Amino acid sequence: MSRFFYEFTESFRIGLAQILANKMRSVLTALGVIIGIVAVTLMGTAIRGIDTGFQNSLAMLGDDVLYVQKWPWGPVDDWWNYNNRPNLKPQDAVVLNRIIQSTPNSQLEIAVPVVASGQSIKVGEAKLNGVFVIGTQAEYARISGADYREGRLFNEAEAGAGREVCVLGYDVAEALFPNRSALGQRISIRGHPFEVVGVFAKQGEFLGLFSFDNQTIVPLEAYQKYFSTRRGAELRVKMRDKNQLEAARDELVGAMRRVRGQLPGVRDNFSINEQQAFKAQLDPVKQGIAMAGLFITGLSLFVGAIGIMNITFVSVKERTKEIGTRKALGARRRSILMQFLIEAVSICLIGGAVGMVISFLLFLGIGQAAPNFPVEFSPDLVLVSMFVSVATGIVSGFAPAWGASRLDPVVALRYE
Repeated sequence: MSRFFYEFTESFRIGLAQILANKMRSVLTALGVIIGIVAVTLMGTAIRGIDTGFQNSLAMLGDDVLYVQKWPWGPVDDWWNYNNRPNLKPQDAVVLNRIIQSTPNSQLEIAVPVVASGQSIKVGEAKLNGVFVIGTQAEYARISGADYREGRLFNEAEAGAGREVCVLGYDVAEALFPNRSALGQRISIRGHPFEVVGVFAKQGEFLGLFSFDNQTIVPLEAYQKYFSTRRGAELRVKMRDKNQLEAARDELVGAMRRVRGQLPGVRDNFSINEQQAFKAQLDPVKQGIAMAGLFITGLSLFVGAIGIMNITFVSVKERTKEIGTRKALGARRRSILMQFLIEAVSICLIGGAVGMVISFLLFLGIGQAAPNFPVEFSPDLVLVSMFVSVATGIVSGFAPAWGASRLDPVVALRYE
């Protein structure tokens, strides 16, 4: 064991001395490995960032909520069929809740109607356009996991009486009431006065498509008094157990067919949407990024491995007499093999380390340029990158090292 340790440390010392003696050659040789490590690291960072952002977005939707809507989430194969479906009505939630309450061991807990539209909000001279105004009931608190920066959601008495009260999204409150509390203040939603009773904490965006902070929630009765509901409503249905998704979905389909008065054999005229629809659409994007990243990584590492193999062969040729002298003095084949193998692996490790530094700097740059993109630099990526570097060094350096270890010392000493 002590002999092997001595051979290893001596081989490492000789390999490092050769790298330092040929700095420019070593840097150019490691360039392919550097590019490969940067590619594999950025690919992993991008996929992890997409996953993190996606999971955060789904958490805002609620992983225990089903959405009954006119249109499905995702592409449709029969546009006219979906377009001709009758709109859902807020009153459908009342009928659906009766069915849920009368169903023994129901997997559903409650249905809450939601209507929405884009409106303008004004406070004094400050005006916001395109704010997502939602009309719903006090039970909305049971299906929403949003926190409040201040205040509360309207209660059942306020909702039932259709009082002009509202809860503002974080960005709406910041824009209309900068550096002061919005509680108790009055705003104008398309000319109709509403009193602010709450402000949501910052929630962020959903897949970059919709901001949960650019919304205002009002009682459904007040919404129906002032704004149009001809676009229909949606029903958000909370499940009792999110792990019983299929059972809850099947029960909801049956209950909604009763609500809509559909006969057996008639095609559903509503859609049940949930998180899996978005996951199905995201998977091809992730696979595309992974395939592109693996192709670039594999190509870069392949080029880098060829470069390292070529330079190692050159190094063997340059040091043939040295190899012959060492073998004549009693060096084992294992020592010669280890020397050149360690040299190749060291170049790859240096390239891997440089690649990791470049990747980390790019990661910081992306974080500064796109603060809303949830990039994530994981320690796992460091381990994977170092493993890839070592594997590349072993694969590319083994053939030249093996050839060097098999040299005849007499022939090597006579080599010119």
